[in-house]
Amino acid sequence: MNKIQSLFAAALLATATGCADDSGNNAENEIELQAAEKPVIYQVMTRLFGNTNPTNKPWGTIEENGVGKFNDFTPEVLAEIRELGATHIWYTGALHHALVGDYTEYGISNDDPDVVKGRAGSPYAIKDYYSVNPDLAEKPAERLQEFRALIDRSHAQGLKVIIDIVPNHVARAYESQHKPEGVRDFGADDDTSVAYARDNNFYYVAGEDFSVPVSDAGYRPLNGETHPLVDDQFNESPAKWTGNGARSPQPAIDDWYETVKINFGVRPDDSKDFPELSAEFAQKDYTAHAQFWADKQVPDSWQKFRDIAHYWLDFGVDGFRYDMAGMVPVEFWSYLNSSIKMKKPDALLLAEIYTPERYRDYIHLGKMDYLYDKVGTYDTLRAIMAGDESTDALVPLQQSLADIAPQMLHFMENHDEQRIASPEFAGDADAGKPAMLVSAALSAAPTLVYFGQELGEEASEDAGFGKASRTTIFDYWSVPSVRRWLQGESTDEEQQLRGFYQRLMNFSAASEALRGDYRDIHGYNREHGEGYDEQLFAFARWAGDEKLLVIANFGKESKEVKLQLPAELLQQWQLQDGKFAVADQLSSAKSHLVVSEGKGEMSLQLEPLASHIFRIN
Repeated sequence: MNKIQSLFAAALLATATGCADDSGNNAENEIELQAAEKPVIYQVMTRLFGNTNPTNKPWGTIEENGVGKFNDFTPEVLAEIRELGATHIWYTGALHHALVGDYTEYGISNDDPDVVKGRAGSPYAIKDYYSVNPDLAEKPAERLQEFRALIDRSHAQGLKVIIDIVPNHVARAYESQHKPEGVRDFGADDDTSVAYARDNNFYYVAGEDFSVPVSDAGYRPLNGETHPLVDDQFNESPAKWTGNGARSPQPAIDDWYETVKINFGVRPDDSKDFPELSAEFAQKDYTAHAQFWADKQVPDSWQKFRDIAHYWLDFGVDGFRYDMAGMVPVEFWSYLNSSIKMKKPDALLLAEIYTPERYRDYIHLGKMDYLYDKVGTYDTLRAIMAGDESTDALVPLQQSLADIAPQMLHFMENHDEQRIASPEFAGDADAGKPAMLVSAALSAAPTLVYFGQELGEEASEDAGFGKASRTTIFDYWSVPSVRRWLQGESTDEEQQLRGFYQRLMNFSAASEALRGDYRDIHGYNREHGEGYDEQLFAFARWAGDEKLLVIANFGKESKEVKLQLPAELLQQWQLQDGKFAVADQLSSAKSHLVVSEGKGEMSLQLEPLASHIFRIN
């Protein structure tokens, strides 16, 4: 029994618990899935997590609003994150990115607010890939040592560490102070007289200077505050293409103007200037991919990012979340990820991508472990929560993903999405319970929890550059629900919600059934169930002697339901006629399954937003 199973077993002695994992569908709505670890990723915005300063002044300085530190992740705090069920912790914003603050005494150049979003800056405008954010260190000169100590503390509590790599773009003023000997900065050796060359790291608007974007809405850096560098000027000659691909020397205010796009050997006409993989490589493992690239000439940017990834693996990091991976060619991912797997086979590689037609290429050819399931499961569950979609939509969606279901990361919050409890989303944290149940129980895919989600964080205030409904990633700020939790002042509602997440996440990691077989019983109950409607979703999971029935009520009214089990499932489970006790693994709820003449029926009184995993004893 591993540590997480031990934690779960101990919790089970005190209270019933529960949730899920593993799925897919074939023509008979049934699929066998291999056993595999099911990661639970806890994402933290590192700068915000430990900040207990309640000031929260919009556009506030670091002195006014405070900032979280690496050292705020104490062994006790990390232990509680582990006990929540997390297997991995994703330290968002750990790398050194552009920000408005003076660290010149440490050899760091000042960043120009004209090309920084917010005051604390975007964590996706990396300034130095070989260092970490000086804001997060008690002693900025020792920031790398402090981050290494954080990795060690995380590992000591059983948490693996993930950080971001952002291959598509870097900060406009990229400048590494901590690069190893022999490493050259991005762009240091570029031929800036041409728009494109294979081994240039950037694309150029040859012969034209960069101009700061102009806002029609009256936006001013730092909200119009006087600052010696706020002058609508930024020296970049010639201008580089902007991070989202804008080719104008003056990007629009809605472009990713704080960043510049990396050249991966894709010519301006979108043709490729590097070797391509044949279709047969979709069936080959990472060792074959690594062998393919071993004797190939590749663009300089590819090598730079390989060296960056290997540096952080040597530093102690256990995996990477790749920002906007779909904007980078799949061949690069084959090259990078196979090199990572050769060095660290158990590294977790997670890609942010929003184009379903490319999912299989990025998994099979790009050798990704997991992809965002945003344009699919997240969007569908959100639409169901809003009343804009029926739970019927989940059945064909999951059938369409059946072959890659274990590799699609499920989440209901992250730094890009609105908080469930915000009025702009559901307005009620409890409304996220059935969605999280389905997310965690539907497949063997990993589950992501965004810090504060388990406490019902509302993100109800504008922070400055960051606006209400999404917890800011651009400003100095503290998160009210997390602040209360750190200070031991969580409300009863927050404690109850965290208890639900803790039971759900731990059960999903420990349950063999959730890494076992799956069968959809939703369609059968839509036709044969009593009281079963388009706001309910039910399915079965099993492995060995563990047999589970998962049912979620997305409705805000109580429902009396007689859940029906098809004869094929009863035969699969080898259940003879009789009465079987069933116990919810997330609460103290109990019921009975009655099997008679090859038919199964379970009577349920479902509360509003009910979320149950019933185990048949």
